[in-house]
Amino acid sequence: MRPALLVLCYAIAAAWLLPRPLGRLSEAGVSPRLGLTAWLTAMGSALACAAAALGLLARAAIDGWPAFARTVCESVTAGVCPPTVYRSAAYELGLAVAAFLGGVVMIGLTWRYGRSLRRASSRTRAHGEAARITGRRAGGTNAPFVLDAAVPAVYCVPGQPPTIVVTTGALAVLGPQQLASVLAHERAHLAGRHHLLLTVTRCLAAIAPVVPLFARGSREVARLAEMRADDVAARRGGRRILLTALLAMSTGGSAGVSAGPAPAAWLPATGGVVADRVRRLAEPPDAGRWARYGLALAVLTLAVVVAAVLVPALALTVS
Repeated sequence: MRPALLVLCYAIAAAWLLPRPLGRLSEAGVSPRLGLTAWLTAMGSALACAAAALGLLARAAIDGWPAFARTVCESVTAGVCPPTVYRSAAYELGLAVAAFLGGVVMIGLTWRYGRSLRRASSRTRAHGEAARITGRRAGGTNAPFVLDAAVPAVYCVPGQPPTIVVTTGALAVLGPQQLASVLAHERAHLAGRHHLLLTVTRCLAAIAPVVPLFARGSREVARLAEMRADDVAARRGGRRILLTALLAMSTGGSAGVSAGPAPAAWLPATGGVVADRVRRLAEPPDAGRWARYGLALAVLTLAVVVAAVLVPALALTVS
């Protein structure tokens, strides 16, 4: 019982305390790749420790129900729990009901998470099929689909095959080099499988919106994925070209592109916090700042991994 509580307390502490240092280190987007790694590692470690705590709790209950019942009773009553209480039929029945309800809740959350994933995948697939049916190819096999729409928008929809969509409004405000840079941004999303990261983290935030690590982590993963794609596109076509493309699309009326319902994997070129991305492209971090933030993110990520391994091990040794 005690090891399970210790591991569970660590998982709760990590879920509530880690978002602040992670947010401070990833806010500027100095190293999006390391930022993504840090956030995903933190969320994964919290989930793993919570699952380990439940496993330890289940093992304790199975190995010795009487001892388990006594431990629970003593932990609630500050160590004062006579045998007439924890051996009574009413107490054991109540404990069994509580364990059953806890299992039902976990099964329900798992089912809800799976349903969210299926819905997101279905919406994404339907949107990609609609774009391929209603749009027209802008060139060869790997060219994007063009949709007739006045709002400037460029976005990708993963699937088989993946689809990049460009509206006529975007073609009207982007020059050839700018369009190539924006398309490189979208291809970077597809190559990096950012849609999977967004789908997983958004579903976690949807089923546990009160958990800061999941709620803020979902937003940060989406923002850092945009910045990571910006870096890839900027290396191929130059920061200034991508910067002017973002400004042209933003001032051309794309600010409301992501306001309506869209698949979870819809990754628009002007998605995320555009102002942060524009500022970052206009004033790229110097080598010293990149090294400081990168080292801090790497150390924090390593510390999270080590803690997720050591806490369950130490909890078992002190039991």
